[in-house]
Amino acid sequence: MKSIDHHFSKIAGQYENLRTTDIEPIMFIKNKLNNKERINAADIGCGTGRYDLKLFQYLNNEIFLIGIDRNKNMLREISKKISPKQSDKFKLVNASLEKLPISDSCLDCIFSFNALHHFKLSIFLKEASRILKKNGFLFIYTRLRSQNKRNIWGKFFPEFHEKEIRLYESDHLKKCIEKIQLLELDTVKFFQYERKASLEWLETLARHHHYSTFYLYDEQEFEEALVQFRDNLVDHFNNLNEIKWYDENVMLLIRN
Repeated sequence: MKSIDHHFSKIAGQYENLRTTDIEPIMFIKNKLNNKERINAADIGCGTGRYDLKLFQYLNNEIFLIGIDRNKNMLREISKKISPKQSDKFKLVNASLEKLPISDSCLDCIFSFNALHHFKLSIFLKEASRILKKNGFLFIYTRLRSQNKRNIWGKFFPEFHEKEIRLYESDHLKKCIEKIQLLELDTVKFFQYERKASLEWLETLARHHHYSTFYLYDEQEFEEALVQFRDNLVDHFNNLNEIKWYDENVMLLIRN
């Protein structure tokens, strides 16, 4: 089985086309930061920067953003999309969570979009507390294990939910946050999105491993699961050109 870093290196060039970027979490952040004129922030596990570009687009604040990711290919994709206007406000850093090159108490905000399950949670929370200013914000956008079980993949793709043990539940997240002395959970916001897609597109997403969960399958296991996935959808849905389901996510707002 390939490493997760190999997975993201392979998928980096097509990641934008395979994943859905939701505006709702950006608007939630915008409302919470509305009274701040200037923001120094970091996005840890920024990937191809799809949410970072939305922050620049929708936030009214003057923002300087550090995009941090351990995968160079993902960062390379961001660099292709940064406009000249954004170039002096957006710094890309290739680093792992264990060695964040950021000084103590220097950031107003930290963001993490759909990346938490790739981190060692205790290290991430400690580092966030270290680099945030007093009264700084940590925004974590993720999906819970129970939410993952209810989506189209968790319901119909064999072993998808069982293999994805990296996700957390809200009670566990709350307990881990409570262990970090300076951090305090402020808000938990739940999101639900109605999706629709054709069977053909869903098969394409799976074959291109749009979720890293798919890298947990070996080749034969994946092919067998994909056949069963198709059969499950054929049995369950009448219109295979417009399969409908709900995706769910959660946003945790944490104060330092």
